[in-house]
Amino acid sequence: MKLLRRTLATSLALALAGLTGTAHAQVTLNVISGGSQNMVDYVTDYLGPLFEKQNPGVKVSVVGTGPDDAGSQKMMEKLQAQKSAGMATWDTDVIVPNQQKTGEMVREGLLLKYRDSIPTGKYAVSQAAKMALGVDVDGYVMPMFESQTALAYNPDLIKNPPGSYDELRSFVAKNPKAFGYNGIKGGMSGVAFVVGWMYAYGGNAQAIQQGPYDAKMAAGWQKAFADLKSFNQQVVFTPGNAGTLDMLNRGEIAMGPVWVDMFQTWKAEGRLPPNMKLKILSPGMPGQPYYYAIPAKAKNVELAKKFIALATSPQVQADGIVKRFNWYPGIDANVVKPALDAKTWNQLFVDVTPADLAKNGKPFPLAPYFKDLREQYEAQVQN
Repeated sequence: MKLLRRTLATSLALALAGLTGTAHAQVTLNVISGGSQNMVDYVTDYLGPLFEKQNPGVKVSVVGTGPDDAGSQKMMEKLQAQKSAGMATWDTDVIVPNQQKTGEMVREGLLLKYRDSIPTGKYAVSQAAKMALGVDVDGYVMPMFESQTALAYNPDLIKNPPGSYDELRSFVAKNPKAFGYNGIKGGMSGVAFVVGWMYAYGGNAQAIQQGPYDAKMAAGWQKAFADLKSFNQQVVFTPGNAGTLDMLNRGEIAMGPVWVDMFQTWKAEGRLPPNMKLKILSPGMPGQPYYYAIPAKAKNVELAKKFIALATSPQVQADGIVKRFNWYPGIDANVVKPALDAKTWNQLFVDVTPADLAKNGKPFPLAPYFKDLREQYEAQVQN
């Protein structure tokens, strides 16, 4: 009899445990994130637990596919396979892809147009929220963040920093070896500098950014690259994104292009002088967002919308995107400002204001132009 009671008690306990588990994990929201590991950690350590706390019974599961086009290509192939298989619902609810692959996914009908149905949709005001390297993505995406390149400089050494590529050329001619960058193979800050150079001197920057692609246009870049080759004789080549910052810290160069978030992180960690400043050269330097998007046949569409609405709310953009990573917010910075203390706002937006970003923050080129640019740089500038 005692054995029977123990058996019944054990069975009841297991049943209750099962019911409790079901109550606390009724739904799994499946997220796939491109980008570096810190983007996956952001969902795992911060955004996911916050969403779960606000939505009892929901579990957020995130998987990373890696940075750049290769990482976002993996998630696109997964969606393509499920579409080709004719599946009624797909097993991914939210994806975080880069610009290039987002445009391709919109063209292939893999994404849901959802932005106007979430309360934070009205805060998506940047050009990147509408166009992704020549593809109309308006309504399909919410930017997670905006990364941006800018010119970092030491104000003790440079009292009147150049504000444009023309002024930079004049400065470098008078101050050889004061400026440094990492070419196009040592990191994307150097690539961004070259892209900005081509926007300034390659002709028809709007077409390079938004298309349509015309192979004949690249044939007219010889003078711009010849001038860049000459410019390069007067600069220092740095050993990568971090290498540029390190040389700035040691005073080996006085100025160079950097990713703003890396710059701010190094300053916060005491790895750069606290008085270092930033400036975006006119007519513009590129940056790039990652997006929140919903697959066209996601299983948990309404939950996915709710998750993205939280992720793009002013408070989460302030606490998660700005304070944790020193990224620029993916939504209108002016609605994030009230959620930030003055010190944090000034750190991120005094040197480069929201107006500066709107005017001179540019996208990277259309993919075929980007390929042409890299090939011509290697053929005409590095030789």
